[in-house]
Amino acid sequence: MFRGATHTTGRNFCGRTRREFLWETGAGFTGVALAGLLDDAFFRTQTVKADGVTPYANPLAPRRPHFEPKARSVIFLYMYGGPSHIDTFDYKPAMKGMDGKTVKVKTFGRGGHRNQGRIVEPRWRFRQYGECGKWVSDLFPNLARHVDDIGFIHSMTADSPIHGSAMLMMNTGRILSGHPCLGSWVNYGLGTLNENLPGFVVMLDHRGGPISGAKNWSSGYMPACYQATVMRSQGVPILNLNRPADMSDRMQQRLLHTLREYNEEHLARHGGNSTLASRIASYELAYRMQAATPEAVDLSQETQATQKLYGLDRPQTAYFGRQCLLARRLVERGVRFIQIYSGGNHNDANWDAHGDLVKNHELHAGETDLPIAGLLTDLKQRGLLDETLIIWGGEFGRQPVAEYAKGTGRDHNSYGFTMWLAGGGIKGGTSVGRTDELGSAAVEDVMHVKHLHATVLYLLGLDPNRLSYFFDGLDQKLVGVEGASPIWKLIA
Repeated sequence: MFRGATHTTGRNFCGRTRREFLWETGAGFTGVALAGLLDDAFFRTQTVKADGVTPYANPLAPRRPHFEPKARSVIFLYMYGGPSHIDTFDYKPAMKGMDGKTVKVKTFGRGGHRNQGRIVEPRWRFRQYGECGKWVSDLFPNLARHVDDIGFIHSMTADSPIHGSAMLMMNTGRILSGHPCLGSWVNYGLGTLNENLPGFVVMLDHRGGPISGAKNWSSGYMPACYQATVMRSQGVPILNLNRPADMSDRMQQRLLHTLREYNEEHLARHGGNSTLASRIASYELAYRMQAATPEAVDLSQETQATQKLYGLDRPQTAYFGRQCLLARRLVERGVRFIQIYSGGNHNDANWDAHGDLVKNHELHAGETDLPIAGLLTDLKQRGLLDETLIIWGGEFGRQPVAEYAKGTGRDHNSYGFTMWLAGGGIKGGTSVGRTDELGSAAVEDVMHVKHLHATVLYLLGLDPNRLSYFFDGLDQKLVGVEGASPIWKLIA
């Protein structure tokens, strides 16, 4: 039973008198209704940035692109470990009959610099598909039927043949950590289309994450609001999102209202504090995600035919298929950038085929071929492919010669490899660039990773040479301060 006054302690939440207690617990609940009546725009007008003058703006609010975009969203299918281009999409008929022959060829990979090696002839038959007559290996029989919607880059190059730094380059444009990744630049440049879901989502392989970890989806020197949210396709979709079991909707709404009140009082006493405002915005996003995420990841809403299209009825393809289907659902709900990793951990758990090329690539191609084909089919049927840009590739390719004295394993190759894009403004049935007759290096229309990044930004309506973020005394850009042009031959 309460008396006329309570002893003041650090744990005293409701005040020192019964009257204060009644006000806090009773009348204070009217603030819950008020919080529901006042929209986010009202609360933003009460908040200013750190200078105490500039009005606070949601950093993820939708922004106008530099020009009319061809794509609205991106799905990056990342084949971690480095798939072999000459065994998948880069047909090399000149290698037929050369298996085991020692040739002079300059290579640079995990095994260092070499000037000769033993040829490993491609282990799969190539066939022609589509009106464009594109040659594709038997590793991808389902995806091969979509070549008229795909633009291939056969002359990609990167600066590093080592997984960690090569992955950073493919994701951030630099071989050193600390820089924002492609998805962060997209979030920064365009904002989000759905305030109830993350603007940038990453889904990892069930065998683990990539070797350089969260650096690959970090926002680097940009605010943390631009980094990716890791989402799972089954079980709890986003870890650490669920509220405590004993917290009701009313309690959570009250907590939000109390935070806003504290923010306004703090600003009145101490001036602007954009960090505090960002924290409250993050908490509110988490609150909204608690309601929106379960519906977005509920694949039971899809028909059996759709689930079968993605391979959810097959143990081999079910995991990656769920991720691809979830990616389509997220695109429908306005998520800007989604990256799905095929392969995780080390060695044969990903596409890093140093030992047995056949065992490695049949495993990973078998897991991904049907789901990727299903994704392209589903997007096209729903009228979403024209506004969704699909990217496929890894951090580099593989060499035409064996890494060891015995076996079929190939070492890393950053001198020339293949990536492809589809949808969102891409000219389908197109092939750009060429590697030499063995596939050891790019020799025609040589492209760097920064040209791929410039193409992605351009298709989203962003000028890659104008989009910048001031840091460390420099207008930083994804494509580097020297700039880069999009791959015009790929653009419709």
